Amino acid sequence: MRRGTGAALLLMAPFFAVFALAVLAPIGYAIYLSQFAQRASGLGFGGLHSVWVGLDNYRRVLTDSTYTSSYLHVLLYAVVAVPLVLGLSVVIALALDSAYAFGRRAAQLGLFVPHLVPGVIAALIWAYLYTPQVSPVVKALSSWHVHIEPLGPGFTYPSLINVVLWESLGYNIVIYYASLQAIPREMAEAAVVDGAGEWRTAWHIKLPLIRSAVALTAIFSAIGAMQLFAEPLLLSTAGSTGISQDWTPNLYAYTAAFTRNNDYGAAAAASIILAALAAGLSYVVTRFGKPWRQA
Repeated sequence: MRRGTGAALLLMAPFFAVFALAVLAPIGYAIYLSQFAQRASGLGFGGLHSVWVGLDNYRRVLTDSTYTSSYLHVLLYAVVAVPLVLGLSVVIALALDSAYAFGRRAAQLGLFVPHLVPGVIAALIWAYLYTPQVSPVVKALSSWHVHIEPLGPGFTYPSLINVVLWESLGYNIVIYYASLQAIPREMAEAAVVDGAGEWRTAWHIKLPLIRSAVALTAIFSAIGAMQLFAEPLLLSTAGSTGISQDWTPNLYAYTAAFTRNNDYGAAAAASIILAALAAGLSYVVTRFGKPWRQA
């Protein structure tokens, strides 16, 4: 037993070392940094120096209406985007798994390729397609007398959701399709023998058996919604009038650290609060969603 335990610990040692350096150490440093603030010495001629302020940065961040409203933006985005991404992924995966589907491999590859594109590059591509002066899509719609402003305030959420949907749809489809392939074929065949059609088989047999995969991707999607950064940042840079520099919690921390007087303490505090909320959300979904996930 001891020899087996020692071998297991030895094999896991590289993971724990990387985890400590890449995750625990940055979190610890952020907690340390969040307890300090930059203050001017004397009459301001002595430059800035770090002063320990305890939890004052957390108080400032939590009482900042800009920071709290950023969570409202994320919530409104998640209420629409997460069910839309999961629902479309389930429908397409079930369609690919049906007896009438053809070209499954080509369809999977075509749907998964956008996920391979880094989020920054994807946001740049869509920012180009959204910019009226250069976008061939906007020009084509205008020639058909369809006038839209993807970067206007009325299209903030649809434009952002479209980018994220294009990025994440294929990833979820691959997971769901793999889960569907793991279902014993005898179960579906038995349902067909009993007179169930494709729709009833998908709804009553296949979907309940892949609910654990759906729950897992739901957690990832919810956490991803809280961590929105690259897409709204680049859309705001492209001229989106509905996205400010503090539109999401991550953008708030970025702006505080690198734009607004290099307030690293507030940025660290905002990041720690966001990390705590994401961890709490993961725990709640994992804890109370367990009965639903069980197949």
